Amino acid sequence: MTHSRPAVRELLTNRGLAPRRDLGQNFVADPNTVRRIAHLAGIGPGDHVIEIGAGLGSLTLALAETGASVTAVEVDRGLAAALRDVVIDSRGVTVVEADAMTLDWPAVLAGHDDWVLVANLPFNVATPLIADLLDGVPAITRLLVLVQREVGERLAATAGSAAYGAVSVKVAYWASARIVGHVPAAVFVPRPNVESALVEIVRRRPPPVDAGALFSLVRRAFGQRRKMLRRSLAGVVTDEQFAAAGVVPTARPQDLDLGAWCRLVEATTT
Repeated sequence: MTHSRPAVRELLTNRGLAPRRDLGQNFVADPNTVRRIAHLAGIGPGDHVIEIGAGLGSLTLALAETGASVTAVEVDRGLAAALRDVVIDSRGVTVVEADAMTLDWPAVLAGHDDWVLVANLPFNVATPLIADLLDGVPAITRLLVLVQREVGERLAATAGSAAYGAVSVKVAYWASARIVGHVPAAVFVPRPNVESALVEIVRRRPPPVDAGALFSLVRRAFGQRRKMLRRSLAGVVTDEQFAAAGVVPTARPQDLDLGAWCRLVEATTT
């Protein structure tokens, strides 16, 4: 059984707990929503799932229902204790009390090379956490994350769109990303002020350019996204290098897709 809204409120009350704004806690309180997320994740027996910000376990229970093995990570001590009680009768669920931003990922994921991350991510860590996982945790090969709609649009944005930015380029370097659904604010406790989006991120082989050089160039340019590249990258990229890369120096960073950024890096490092 997953949690209804009354069940979530009862769990909080009985434990003397309340959602913490500093941790970005908004609990999904709708069984249909969490089962929909588990279905979209495409998981089942034999799969290994890591969940971040498991909270009171509503999504955890839905993931466990699929037969997958679930490692549920929760930083809040009170919630972690409640979560252990919630999943005590669920087979294949392990609760880890830890901060995902400082987690020893090799230790937690040891023993398996292919993990799926499925999570309702706290709004305050969603973007940096996803970026860190893509950069440094290759054992996580797929992600299905529930994030604020604005964040989701940035993760999946393509060149030329208003949401396209440095994080969009990073995601595109490591993976393919798309929005696969939306979740209304009404299913959360407490109710947030914004709609949420479900984003699927699937790893792929990155292009053969130096990731550090690429991300450094992208960050510099997007730090002044309203300026033309010849200005924001002055002293870093010459007119000759722009020409060699086939990039117009009067373009702005949001105009360049991943391929163009890679050509620019190659032109400046050869």
